[in-house]
Amino acid sequence: MSKEEKSHTTHKEKSTHETAAEPKKSTTKPAKAPKPTKPIHADAGFRVTVIALLVMTFCAAGAALTLSVINYFDEGQTITWGAGTDGNSANFTEGSIAEVASKVAPGVVSIVTETRTTGFFGQSSTQTSAGTGMIVTKDGYVLTNKHVIDGASSIKIVLDSGETYDKVTLVGTDPLNDVAYLKINDVSDLPTVTLGDSKTINAGQPVIAIGNALGQYQNTITQGIISGTGRSLTAYSSDYSSSENLTDMIQTDAAINSGNSGGPLVNAAGEVIGINTATSSDADGIGFAIPISSVKGMLKNIIDNNSATRAYIGVYYINITPDVAVTYDLPVNAGAYLSSTSQNSSIVTGGPGDQAGLKDGDIITKVNGVTVGKAGTVSSLIGEYAPGDTIQITVLRDGKEKNINLTLGSYKSTNLKS
Repeated sequence: MSKEEKSHTTHKEKSTHETAAEPKKSTTKPAKAPKPTKPIHADAGFRVTVIALLVMTFCAAGAALTLSVINYFDEGQTITWGAGTDGNSANFTEGSIAEVASKVAPGVVSIVTETRTTGFFGQSSTQTSAGTGMIVTKDGYVLTNKHVIDGASSIKIVLDSGETYDKVTLVGTDPLNDVAYLKINDVSDLPTVTLGDSKTINAGQPVIAIGNALGQYQNTITQGIISGTGRSLTAYSSDYSSSENLTDMIQTDAAINSGNSGGPLVNAAGEVIGINTATSSDADGIGFAIPISSVKGMLKNIIDNNSATRAYIGVYYINITPDVAVTYDLPVNAGAYLSSTSQNSSIVTGGPGDQAGLKDGDIITKVNGVTVGKAGTVSSLIGEYAPGDTIQITVLRDGKEKNINLTLGSYKSTNLKS
């Protein structure tokens, strides 16, 4: 079995390998100074005071200017997070869908790729495809699906305003998820989307999907609800030449058409809670999106450290459901059961979990205080952090709860940056 999120079936359950993805001015008037007895010395003192005040003023101005310059340069790589309140508790009202869409749409882009192929007799051809992405920083970092740019020889990005950029770099891809990270080069002050919190979403919650429908209708907006969470599926390419197992997906009945892949699933507060990824070929009105929280850690690591790696803890586990709990005689109905159906240990030797003291048979119930299950799988919850972060894992061991501090390791993906 390969590392990280590969699965095997036992009693119809999937065993997952985890590597798993912010002076009040005084109004008191100064007392009058007594009349100086030596005017010349008083004037000299006054001059010294004025000079000192001027120097302090210039220093303060210089410091303010320096700070503004630092803020200017930092601002470009700042990700816009949702406000302190939970945006998933918001509801659409009359006219608010149009308002939210107009707020988000400028940060949603069309991604046009060209793929060169060589035929059996040596003839070459170029195929053009289109998908969707979203700008997450003003200096041009973009989130999309891996399958949107897979195999592309060139990538072009078209903004909602019609501006087109062909200097686009593939920064990296997530080895465990259908996610790719792009960079529009030599840009600043681009419109961005706001990233929300997918850990607090609820079934029945209203959402909208925005994307490049059919690869030709830019920023098409559809409305629906979250139909379910924690879905697993196998996603196939349009020609069925490749496939990928996806877990912990958000299910929605908001129409996700061909070309919408990589676009945002948005809550009523205008925050991105998912990356639209796949649709069901067997039924209408069933689409799936990757939880946005699961990509935040790798995104932060790319922007802050120029490193396209994601965090992992190095364990194999089975997601616990009520059926799994009965099958394995477990004391809880949710969590991650550290178990491997092979003869190997569920703990990767020398990995972060091994070093922290995780053991076969442990049940992970919380990641940094967030309960595993409804909020996401272990892999998704770990995906919110970057390699090197220290988190607290809560486990059940021999019927007792135990908190373990664990420093996350790096699971490398393709990194194309120099």
